[in-house]
Amino acid sequence: MYFSLLPSNFGLTVFRLCYDEALMKRILSLLVLAPLALSSISCKKAEAPKPVAAVATPPPSAPPGVPGAPAAPKPMPPQIPDVLARVNGETIERWEFDNAVKRMEARAGGPVPPDKRDEVLRGVLEQLVAYHLLAQESRARKLAIPDADVDARLAEIRKTFPTEEAFKQGIAAQGLTLDQLKAQSRTSLEVAKVIDTEVNSKVVVADPEVKGFYDQNPDRFKQGDSVHAAHILIGVPQNASAEQKAEAKTKAATVLKTLRAGGDFATLARANSTDTGSAQNGGDLGFFPKGQMTPAFEEAAFKTKPGTTSALVETPFGFHIIKVLERRPPRTVPFAEVSAEIRNFLISGQREQKLEQFVEQVKAKGKIEILVKFLCFVLRTSNFVLPRPEW
Repeated sequence: MYFSLLPSNFGLTVFRLCYDEALMKRILSLLVLAPLALSSISCKKAEAPKPVAAVATPPPSAPPGVPGAPAAPKPMPPQIPDVLARVNGETIERWEFDNAVKRMEARAGGPVPPDKRDEVLRGVLEQLVAYHLLAQESRARKLAIPDADVDARLAEIRKTFPTEEAFKQGIAAQGLTLDQLKAQSRTSLEVAKVIDTEVNSKVVVADPEVKGFYDQNPDRFKQGDSVHAAHILIGVPQNASAEQKAEAKTKAATVLKTLRAGGDFATLARANSTDTGSAQNGGDLGFFPKGQMTPAFEEAAFKTKPGTTSALVETPFGFHIIKVLERRPPRTVPFAEVSAEIRNFLISGQREQKLEQFVEQVKAKGKIEILVKFLCFVLRTSNFVLPRPEW
């Protein structure tokens, strides 16, 4: 079930959606879950927007040259250095930076747009700084992460791959070694633990706040036409070769043939779909409106009649077979249906606010050296140390 807590002008392209400033603030969440992102794949636009994706429409930016207009970001160098920053003496290395950028691009379904490069890369580095600060704070508080927890995280990642060789290829595709993945897993657990201790435990949303939000924002709960669908995805890797695409298409065609011969859709989805998020539910995606899925997927889903199955649908994620279960006309979603989502949305907003405050507290007592030439940060503490630019 989906309802929109997004601004009404959120109809952006997939790239603008993924690299919008509001979503850039959530890179830290992606970093905390970094190791688990190795095999994630979906038919949705950049992990299609959920209720926690935005709190309010940001104010319009003033035009360049007008008082109050933000300064244009200075360019990142074409060649990123091996060490981008030091956080209390701990280095942020290029492999870690490149991996964070790759995960963002994987979620977006394509590379960072050239006109957003400086802004996005700057944001990634700033969030990596925060990530290291939080991991250091966790260690300083002696919030120990047992080796068994790290091993369990790696085992969880391994289970998402069909074979050990596929697991190794997945790591390599992210530009990581096994040791780097292990280190990244430990760091993400450290960060998650200090966030649980200092942030999550202090977040409280009362029932009147939930109902108040619903009553004060009626337009946010109006839905247009929506469709309830399931799918089977035969995925292809990023930058797949023609041979890999052909192999995936052949497998998808075989599954479709089995379906049309009377095969059970849910059973085939569980056995074949590479969208792990929906496969366990028989491929069920729930209801979604227009604007949430990638264009080719959306077009096919809204054209397919309820109770029938589409032909093969190709998207950047691979080949889909879509079964439409139900269509629903425009409506206002009842409070009972959305109260849980509203609560999660408010919790997320409060959590983000408290996390930002906590990060600022940790920053204030740290020494941060940014080593990338011409990088322009909005600095909020005197303990940041910037190198003198080389002209």
